[in-house]
Amino acid sequence: MTLQKDPERTETKYLHKFADFGGRRVLEIGCGDGRLTWQYARFASRAAAIDLDADGLRYARIDRPSDLENKVLFSRADSTHIPFSKEKFDIAILAWSL
Repeated sequence: MTLQKDPERTETKYLHKFADFGGRRVLEIGCGDGRLTWQYARFASRAAAIDLDADGLRYARIDRPSDLENKVLFSRADSTHIPFSKEKFDIAILAWSL
């Protein structure tokens, strides 16, 4: 039996209810395996997703849909030292992070 996270797509519904990702630059803090990343990235112009968990980032890179390869950048980083000092973002997401 496969564990399915958010089968009712509640996260996706509320994510898009509170933010319009269309053409926006998004910073996701605590992206983990990218499960939430795929729910908005197709709409964004670009996305930078950071996490400290190397295994989670490895899964995110492996599972990244090919059409998002040039749109989503994953980076191992701490939220107190975001490695994008010259970048500007329209939306920042911090969900399910400690």
